Parts: sequence; C-alpha cells; structure tokens
Amino acid sequence: MSRLSLPLIGIVLAVVLVILFNSAFIVPETHSALVFRFGEPKNQYTEAGLRFKTPFIENVRFIDQRNRNLDQEPTEIIARNQERLIVDAFARYKITDPLLFYQRVSNEERGERRLGSILEDSIRAVLGSVTVDEIISERRSELMGQIQEQLTTSARPLGVEIIDVKIRRADLPQTNSEAVFQRMIAERRQLAQQYRSEGNERANQIRAQADRQVIEIKAQAEEEAQKIRGAADAQRNAIFASAYGKDPEFFAFYRSLLAYEEALQDGETTILLSPESEFFRYFNNLQGNRQ
Repeated sequence: MSRLSLPLIGIVLAVVLVILFNSAFIVPETHSALVFRFGEPKNQYTEAGLRFKTPFIENVRFIDQRNRNLDQEPTEIIARNQERLIVDAFARYKITDPLLFYQRVSNEERGERRLGSILEDSIRAVLGSVTVDEIISERRSELMGQIQEQLTTSARPLGVEIIDVKIRRADLPQTNSEAVFQRMIAERRQLAQQYRSEGNERANQIRAQADRQVIEIKAQAEEEAQKIRGAADAQRNAIFASAYGKDPEFFAFYRSLLAYEEALQDGETTILLSPESEFFRYFNNLQGNRQ
C-alpha cells in the first residue's frame, strides 16, 4: 500500500464517522423526537430507540413527553350577578402529537401562550355564567370539569392533551370585597329572618291545632262525664226509690242525716228555726226517748 493511500483511507473513515454521527440519534423514553428539514417539522418519533436522519439537511429537537404545568396570571372575571372575582387557576397538560403541535404553533413558547389564552377564555365563559356564591361553594368541582372539557376540546387540534384544571384561589377584588361581604351578611340575616317568620307561623299553627284538640277532648270528656253522672243519678234514684219502698221511715231518717250534714258545717251556718220544726224531728224524738 502506497503512502498516499493511508491518508486517503483516514479521510474517508473520518467522513464516514461524521456522516454517521450526524445521521444517528437516540430517542429517550421520556421524550419524543421531532425531525426538522430546513426549519420545517417533517417527522416525529414518539417511541424510544435508535433513529436516523438525513445528515446536514435535517436536525432533531427533543420534546419532553412528561406532564407540564400551565401557570397563568390571575384572571379577573365578571360573574353572572355582575360581581368581579380574581381567579388564579392552572392546568396540567402534555404534548401528545409534537409534529401537529409545531405545525400549528411553531414552538413551545407560542404554544404555551396559545394554551394560556384558551384557558383564560374557558374560565371567563364558564365562571361568567354563574354567581360568585356558586363559584366559591360546592359547585367548584363541577365548574372545573366544565372548564377542563372546553380546554380539552380547544387544545386537541394543537396536539395537546389536557390532564387537569384547578383553581388555586378565587378572591374578590380589594375594592369591593368589603361591600360584597356586607351584602352577604345582609342576605344571610334576611334569610334567617325569613326562616324565623316561617317557624313562628308554623308554631302558631301547631299551637292553634293543639288548642282545638284540647277543647275537643275536654268537650268529649265533659259529655262523657255528664252521661256517666246522669246514669249514676238515675241508678241512685232507683236505689233510693227501692229503699224508700222497703222502709220509708229509715229512708226519711237517712235523708234527715244528709240534711243535717249539709246544714251544720263547722259553725259556718246560722239557722233560726222553731224547736217544733220538722227539721229537728229526730232530735226531739231522741230527747223523748232519753226521758
């Protein structure tokens, strides 16, 4: 082999190595690769492994396939009840189609600005259709789902998948927070007064119903008592009549004793009668018997 052939072989080997070095590349598991030709995206590789490109004509840009955060400046929205609210939200997303993403938005910086604009529009559209009370209460999860749905629909044509949307904070502007707070207090007081009025009305109805029931029960009891007293009086009269028929003298004596008991009550009654009065007949007889 001549002396000139050795340097030539070395040059050829060097050129081959340079070509191989500029042709082969490795795609990591956490990334995808986008192949550009003269600055235009032409192909993509989403699976890890060894890949090749045209040397000196095509270049490779690697895209992180892991989840990304889309942070946003707090957005001021006007709720349905015309109240202003400062909403601080963020989204998590990932680029699922790098080629489509770069064809639509050119680069990642412009892509994030586009997604941020879409997120802001979705927040305004959803939260602007409800009241502030609904935003800061139990409907927040439902509203977040609606925002995510709108953002997903708008981001899909960009080759982006939306994973989650969250609201960090929803505050009233400092200028009107005190006024809104006082209004909320007034509304709660008005609602409490309404509940108290309804409760008092219901209590009065219950009391009136109870009073009617008491009157009805007393009337029924009195009627039943009158019937029982009437039956007892009839039975007593029947017994008295039967006793009178058997022994009129004893019956007269018994009736006189009852009259004495009713008339002579512990010195509370003064009676002026003749000693020969029929009222003292049994007393007179008692004195006669003693003599």
